[in-house]
Amino acid sequence: MSEDAKVKGPASYFPSIEKKYGYPVEHWFSLLEGVTHMKHMEMVAWLKTEHQLGHGHANALVAYFRGKHNL
Repeated sequence: MSEDAKVKGPASYFPSIEKKYGYPVEHWFSLLEGVTHMKHMEMVAWLKTEHQLGHGHANALVAYFRGKHNL
């Protein structure tokens, strides 16, 4: 993979998230659909406490999700 084609930003965490937690990222995005009333860090905290995700993984999912949904 060339340096130009390398995935950057929050999406760069997706392969390790899927491997560690056993679900595709779409699973986490569907869960986040139910908490769009929360602020960014509230969503991160929710993933950490309710679903035992690590901070970096939760933050990457929320950042990507909120960016795609203009939240």
